Amino acid sequence: MNTINNKKLIGFAAYSGTGKTTLIKLIVKLLKELNLKVSVIKHAHHDFDVDKIGKDSYEIRKSGAVNMLISSANRWALMHENTNNSELSLNDLINILNPLDCDIILVEGFKAEKFPKIELYREEIGKGLLHTSDESIIAIATDSKLEINKDIKILDINNPQEIVDFIIKYLNITK
Repeated sequence: MNTINNKKLIGFAAYSGTGKTTLIKLIVKLLKELNLKVSVIKHAHHDFDVDKIGKDSYEIRKSGAVNMLISSANRWALMHENTNNSELSLNDLINILNPLDCDIILVEGFKAEKFPKIELYREEIGKGLLHTSDESIIAIATDSKLEINKDIKILDINNPQEIVDFIIKYLNITK
């Protein structure tokens, strides 16, 4: 299972403080150097805002607009208010991205959803391994020596190129 809705997809699951975002930034850069178009879906646990108070888009959204799409020559962003307060599933979010052109979707978070994930593990965080309760984990990127009983690839969390090579092979992406 390496595609959802015909999109090449792989996730990163880890506890807070493991360095998910830092590693994903490096992986995105390496994939972009291979001329791959990368989309990222990041799960946020808190009420978040990408607008700033005083900006027109913020003021319009706060006035009651359910959707606020702002666009320029360089980028566009859509802010959607979940008025029913139900969080979208990963599949829902992929459907939103579906019409957009990309070669691969990287997902940060969504630990509870079933899709291929690379677990990021740092012993100093003091938390257990996720693969023991998540059969969707296909590899573990770590800086520790691990002895595990499953056939899971062990990667060096400090070697983003090794992780990119694994992703490309796993997702059968032609460069």
